[in-house]
Amino acid sequence: EVHLVESGGDLVQPGGSLRLSCATSGFIFADSGMTWARQQPGEGDLDWVSSIEADGTRYETDSVTGRFRISRDNTKGTVYLQMTNLKPEDTAIYFCAKGGVREWRRDPPGQGTQVTVSA
Repeated sequence: EVHLVESGGDLVQPGGSLRLSCATSGFIFADSGMTWARQQPGEGDLDWVSSIEADGTRYETDSVTGRFRISRDNTKGTVYLQMTNLKPEDTAIYFCAKGGVREWRRDPPGQGTQVTVSA
């Protein structure tokens, strides 16, 4: 059974930084792409943020380019999202999902972690 546990969300001021983590189990992590997605306030669907494929190739949505960086540690089965220069519009619940940019919607994501950017 796939198990995903996100952590690291917090209240942060605009311009601040956070690192989100997603610990995984139940599948061969090194063979799987991983994705971060977010649900912004009042929105029902998840918006794709960034993916890292099994070979390390990264993809990200334009609004986070140069500010967010996804990474992975195959020895720990963990995927990270380093977020810098946070903006109020980054406020959302952040979820990690198994699968890269083409597959991430196939399985349920984790429970999410709340990121709030506010002065």
